[in-house]
Formats: sequence, structure tokens, C-alpha cells
Amino acid sequence: MSLIKHLYSKKIFLINLVLVGILIGFAAAFSILARVPLSDGSSIAHAESAPMLSVDEAGAVLQAKAIQSAFNQVSRSVLPSVVELDVLGTSTINGGEEFPWRFFFGDPETAPDEKSVPEEFEERGLGSGIIVRKDGKKIYILTNNHVVSGAKEITIKLHDEREFKGTVVGTDARRDLAVVSFESADADIRPARLGNSDAIEVGDWAIAIGSPFGLFSSVTVGVVSAIGRDGGPEGNISDFIQTDASINRGNSGGALANIDGEVIGINTWIASTTGGSVGLGFSIPINNAVRVIEDIISKGSVRYGWLGVLLSDLPKTTLGELGFGDKRGAFIGHVFTDGPAAKSGLKPGDFVTEIDGKPIASLDQLVRIVGDLSVGSRSTFKLLRDSKQVELKVTIEERKETSAADYSRLWPGLEVTSLNPDLIEKGKLPKGTKGLVVTSVIAKSPAAALGLKLGDVLTGMNEIEIDSLVQYYRILNDPRSSKFQFTVLRDGQTLTTLALIRK
Repeated sequence: MSLIKHLYSKKIFLINLVLVGILIGFAAAFSILARVPLSDGSSIAHAESAPMLSVDEAGAVLQAKAIQSAFNQVSRSVLPSVVELDVLGTSTINGGEEFPWRFFFGDPETAPDEKSVPEEFEERGLGSGIIVRKDGKKIYILTNNHVVSGAKEITIKLHDEREFKGTVVGTDARRDLAVVSFESADADIRPARLGNSDAIEVGDWAIAIGSPFGLFSSVTVGVVSAIGRDGGPEGNISDFIQTDASINRGNSGGALANIDGEVIGINTWIASTTGGSVGLGFSIPINNAVRVIEDIISKGSVRYGWLGVLLSDLPKTTLGELGFGDKRGAFIGHVFTDGPAAKSGLKPGDFVTEIDGKPIASLDQLVRIVGDLSVGSRSTFKLLRDSKQVELKVTIEERKETSAADYSRLWPGLEVTSLNPDLIEKGKLPKGTKGLVVTSVIAKSPAAALGLKLGDVLTGMNEIEIDSLVQYYRILNDPRSSKFQFTVLRDGQTLTTLALIRK
């Protein structure tokens, strides 16, 4: 058999296959043994490199640094436009209440029922302000009215710690705003950039800048907790921005900025039981201040629109009885007989739902909208009256305290509610009594002049028996009636008032 045939024979093929397998086995064993470190049985420490950050971890760090960089930029941008105001003024303590601090921050050291004799004394206060305008050498600063109220001297401290004497240009007590000025030829003094407070949303970054407790040029960070908050101290008509950025005494008048370095609010007050920040700070939206700034600088004061009504905050049950259901709006309880509302046809019992296309959600909103209307302007009011839709054109007049405080021209001057059946069941009223209970009588109003009192049961008007709120307002607003006489039940006695001629 030839050599080639032997190589291709079945036996030789199997032998070759076994040899190849052995060679592969030796090669694999050698490779594994080569990787095993030599050891004499003792422990050997091996140096290891630091763990590398994952792609996700590195990205998170970069994002955090980007946010930090944004806060750095906001601070650099806004801090030079925020000043400290050192105010020397006169304060009065009366009945345990000291203006302004207890109204805006509370006082944990004095009990609210503590009584004292009114006393006037000199006091030094500290607040903040925002540079909002520069006109040649004159620099204008926006702050709170309560910061400069009663000021004799004002020292303005800039971010670079230079100091100037300031002068109050004008104030707006209704919104607790004021404008202060000083003079400087320094070209580097720059006004803050004002943002659009109508564009902010809950959850936006909020950066508070000021001098809390005299800690000059402090920056705190939080978010916009809520917008459109009502009910500020001293009847402030602003709709506040709520924030959890830390605000304390000395922050008043300082800036609330957004992440773009724009001022969106003026820090004004906090809700606190201790006098310190508990994360409930409130700022006046900057859009509320724009017209105030312009009016004070150009005219020295602010002109507010006046509707000539007093609004009533009625419970939902009462609104339901009047046919307004769950609708949102503002209820007119009284009108000044010589005011713009009366001249335009608005009446007590009207429920305003819209002004110039803007839905009215609350009493405070109506006050703000009317206050911002230009004096002499003509606005369209939509309202509900006796369950019917009514539209009226109203010409707005200027608000003057003498007119707004003249309650002798307020019609009708009393408020009523439905009779509680429990009063009859408990024997406090005779069985079968029908009528309305007087819940309020405004001093010096026509109702007060007639001798009506709180708790009277109104059983009739103009010799017509009354048993519902709807009927009460129908008679009250009847254009055919100019003379009014009320029948009331008081202490078991039925009384009839003198007749009143409606002016």
C-alpha cells in the first residue's frame, strides 16, 4: 500500500485526531496556569485603581454643576441691584401692636393680648430695596412702604458697601410699596432686570436676595410654592407669590428673582408663629409694581380706580339661596349712592362674574382689577341679578378716601341671612316666625340711622312680609320704591322703623 493510502486509511486518521486533541489540551492548560499568580502561601496585596464613575453618575454631577452655575450667575446678576436700607424713624406702640414688624413678621416675645399706653419713640429699622431705574444722576429704588414708613433718615448701602442718603419719593399704602431715591454719577450702578411675574409657574426656581437680620447681601434658594395668594397684612390688595426660599426680617423690599436673573417679586411678609422663617414667604408680583413705580416717579403718588361698592364674603349656602350656585364671582353687598357703580346701574345683591372679559374668581381679584383700571375708563361688567345675566358699562372714577369712607351714602348698610329654624325650635323665637336675621349693621350707614341692630329679625319691608333673601333684594332694588320702612322682631317685640328716602 502506498504512503498516501496509509495516511488516508481509517486507523491513521483516528491516531492523528487523538494527537491534535492532546496538543490542544496542553495549550489550554498552559494558558490557564500562566494566569495564576505565584504564591508561597502568604497574603499578597494588589494595588487597584479608583472606581470610575458610570456614564449616568458623571451626567448627574454635570447637571448639578450646571444648576450651581446658574445660581452663581443669578447672584452675580442681581446682587449689585439689591441694596440695604437703614431707616431711622418714629414708631408707635398701641395695645401691644407695633407697626410694622408685628403685622409682617410676628413678635414671639410679646403676647398678642398685652396692653400698653400708646407711646411714640424713635426706632431704627432695616430693610432691602431694588434699584429699578436710573435717570441721569438720580437712582430710584423700589421697596416696601412698611420699610420706610415714618422715616426721618434713610441710609442706602450698595452691594459694594458704599453708602448714600436716601429720600422717599412716594408711597402706595394699598400695595405696601414705596420708591426711594439717591444721587450718584457712578456709571456702574445698574438697575435690575424686571421679569414677567404673570409668566411664572408653581415649581419654578425662586431666589430671594436681601439683608435678613442685617446679614448683608444674602441669597437663599427655593421654589415658587403658589401664586395668586390673597389676604396679606394691613389690607394689602396684591395677589402674592408664595415661596419657600428663606425670608426673614430685613428681606422686606428685597428681590425675588427667577433662574434667568430677572426680578419677579418684592419680598414683603412671612407667615410665622415664631417671627422667623418657616418656609412661608410672600412676595408682591413685580407686575403689580410696574404702574406704581411709574406713577410715583412721574406724579409722586398712585391714582386708583374706584367702583363705589362694598363687597360681601357670603357662604356658599347663602350664594346658593340667591341662585348663584357654584359660580365664581364677587357679591356686591352695598353701593355708594353717589358712586360710579350706582350711576351705572349696579345694585346691592349683584354678583359680578366678569370685567372686560376677565373672569372674577374672588372679592380680592375684583378689588385688584378695579384698582388698576384707569380713572375715567369705561369697563364692561357682566353679572348675575335675580338669576339673570346682566351686562353694564361702568365709568371708573378716582378713589378718594373721603368718598370711600362716607358711609352715610352707603346703601343699604345692613346684611342679612336666612332664619335658622333652631332658633324657633329652642323657643328663642315664636313659632311660625318668618324673616331674615340681621348679621351686620355698618356704622353711620342708613341702616344704622334707622336704629337696626345686630340680631334683629327682619320680617317685613314696606309692609310686605319677607321670608327669603331673593325677595329681600327684589324689594330693595325695586325701581318703583324710593321710600323704605323695615319691620323687625326684637326681644319679642315687633318694631317698625322710620321711613327712609333713598337718595
